[in-house]
Amino acid sequence: MLFKLGEAGAVKLLISSHVSIEIDGVIRRKSPTHFATFTHLLEQSQVAIVDDPPSDLIERCTLLTAYAADGIVLAAAWNSHVDFFVTLDREHFLANQLLQSETPFPVGTPGDCLAWYRSLLSLAGQ
Repeated sequence: MLFKLGEAGAVKLLISSHVSIEIDGVIRRKSPTHFATFTHLLEQSQVAIVDDPPSDLIERCTLLTAYAADGIVLAAAWNSHVDFFVTLDREHFLANQLLQSETPFPVGTPGDCLAWYRSLLSLAGQ
C-alpha cells in the first residue's frame, strides 16, 4: 500500500543509498528473475534516494541502534527530515526504546505507518 501511495504522489518515499545497495544485492542474490520487476516498482512508486548524512549524525545514530549499518540508515532518514521511518527490524529499531524517544519522527512497521497516515488524513478532514 505504501508503494501505491507513492505511485499516486500521496506520499514521498525515500531510501538511503545504503538501503538501495542492500536491496539490490538481496534481490540479485535471492530472486534475480524479479530484479527488473522490483526496479520497476521502485520507479513507479517514485522512490527517491536521499543524500548521505554527515559523519557526526552517523555516529550518534550508530550509538542509538548499536549497529553501524543501521546507524547509517537512521542518520540518512534523520538528515532528510522524514515524517515517518518504516522498518521491519525489531532488534535495532522497533524494540529500541531509547531510539524511539530520541528520534524526531515516529519509527514503525509499514502497518504502523499506514495507521499514522490515516490519522493525519482524519485530522485534515476535520
